[in-house]
Amino acid sequence: MPTTKNAQLRYQVLDRCFQDKNNYYSIDDLLEEVNERLRAIGSHIELRQLRQDIEYMRSSDHFNAPIEAVPYWGKKCYYHYSRPFSIYNNELSPDEYDKLETSIRILKRYCSSPSYAWLEESLSQIECKFGFVANSNNLVSFQENADLKGLEYLSQVIEATVEHRVLDINYQPYGKDERLMTIHPYYVKQYNNRWFLIGYYAQKELLSNLALDRILSITEAQVHFIKNESYDFEHFFDEVVGVTVRDVPVEHIKLQFTEKRFPYVVSKPIHHSQVVEDEDQFIISIDVRPNPELEQQIFSFGKDVEVLEPEAFRQRIAEKIAENYEKYFPMHDDCTDDA
Repeated sequence: MPTTKNAQLRYQVLDRCFQDKNNYYSIDDLLEEVNERLRAIGSHIELRQLRQDIEYMRSSDHFNAPIEAVPYWGKKCYYHYSRPFSIYNNELSPDEYDKLETSIRILKRYCSSPSYAWLEESLSQIECKFGFVANSNNLVSFQENADLKGLEYLSQVIEATVEHRVLDINYQPYGKDERLMTIHPYYVKQYNNRWFLIGYYAQKELLSNLALDRILSITEAQVHFIKNESYDFEHFFDEVVGVTVRDVPVEHIKLQFTEKRFPYVVSKPIHHSQVVEDEDQFIISIDVRPNPELEQQIFSFGKDVEVLEPEAFRQRIAEKIAENYEKYFPMHDDCTDDA
């Protein structure tokens, strides 16, 4: 039986070679292809191991792969599948597989920027799905919600943003009537498992933020695209938590956590500006523009957090807590009966 170390990666390379109708792979060629991939992770195999891998893939107890050795020059043979087949159910041709892998490598160059954290997550999911990462099957799970509304528009929105095409979007904000918005798309951002389109709202002549799950329909508008010359989206969201950017000052916000929750917040900062102000008192600070996403983040910590400063923001959170308290413990003016 072939050794299990890097086995899935070897099978992946061999599977691709056996499907390739444009090239002929001898046993030596196959060995070079496999070792070229293994060298990237500091490993290699010998010819004996390669032959064991091929027999393992052929075995009816395993992949039952229709691998055929075809004589082509003297005693040499080339190896391929005798019929359309793949040990992976990805339905990609070898050429498509190579192009996808190359595209992932190019896109990963951008993942070092915090603005593209969503891209790194997406690429990692693709790598696991199509076998670019060895031994990934059933070992890695990603949070996703296939039922999330608006995902059907994501591809169309991204394409329109890249290709500078104007969109007529039938949109319905929470608790409001639907409206037709002509949007010049500038940027697409993911936050908290939701997708948002940021673009120029032509009717109101302002920058608008649209949640894809509130979109009812999209059609392409036949108007000239207004190019973005005012906003640097590399840094547009630097001073906020989430995606809502309001025209309010940046506040120095101090939060005090319980001893139990404090290590979690230190290891997973609320914002990149986060600083530990007092480790003994479990106090951190962030410099941000207050917005609904920040409030939601604070409320997610429940009783484990207290807003210390600034006073106005502390009072706003206190008022919301009071409103919530009344939902569960309504106050009554009833007097007790006189004795």
